[in-house]
Formats: sequence, C-alpha cells, structure tokens
Amino acid sequence: MNPIVEEWVRKAEGDWNSANREYRARKNPNYDAACFHAQQCAEKYLKAFLQQNQRAFPKTHNLIDLLELCLRIDSSFELLRDLLVLLNRFAIIFRYPGEEADKFEAKKAIHSVKVVQNFIREILKRD
Repeated sequence: MNPIVEEWVRKAEGDWNSANREYRARKNPNYDAACFHAQQCAEKYLKAFLQQNQRAFPKTHNLIDLLELCLRIDSSFELLRDLLVLLNRFAIIFRYPGEEADKFEAKKAIHSVKVVQNFIREILKRD
C-alpha cells in the first residue's frame, strides 16, 4: 500500500473510532456525530481505493459520485450502493438545526459503514 493510500486509511479509521465513541458514549452520546463520522469513514475508504488504483477524484463528499468512479474499476462495488445511499445523507443532514439523529439511525450508520469498511479493506489487501 502506498503512503497516500495508507494515510486515507488512517483518516478513515480515525472517523470509524470517532463514530463508535459517540455511538457508545454512556453520557451525552452525540448520535449526529456518530452518523457524520460513519459517512466520513466510508468516503475516505472509497478515496483510498481510488488512490490505490491511481484514479483521480474530485473534492466531494458525495458517496454515490465516488461509487460511480469505483465501479469503473471493480463492478463488485455495486454491492455497496444501498449502504452508501443511506450513509450519503449523513454528510449534511444532521449538521444543521432542524434534524437530529437518534440511536437507531446511528446504529444503522455504524452497521452500514462496517460493511463498507470490511469490503474495501479486503480489496485493498488484494491489490
């Protein structure tokens, strides 16, 4: 794995840790942050895969745009579409007043990103 890919993975893992910490907090859990960091983790793993394959990508937080780029390399990424659609909305929705995540949404976000994380980790190991 080249150093830039490793850095994307480290950053993704930082978001994974933050998402889990907020989801599992006994006092004052921040489910908004758990959802946001789950989305960020997925985003950075997708970018790690693209970087590993020497593909340029725009500065975007849109997981579906990144998915479409990944699909040009590996059609098995289609298996992630539904999870990425769910996670994609967490990039913005809970960052502004009027919407708040609850424990159920945070649980879905954590579960979804765990699947994405495991899927891309396995692909990165093969490459």
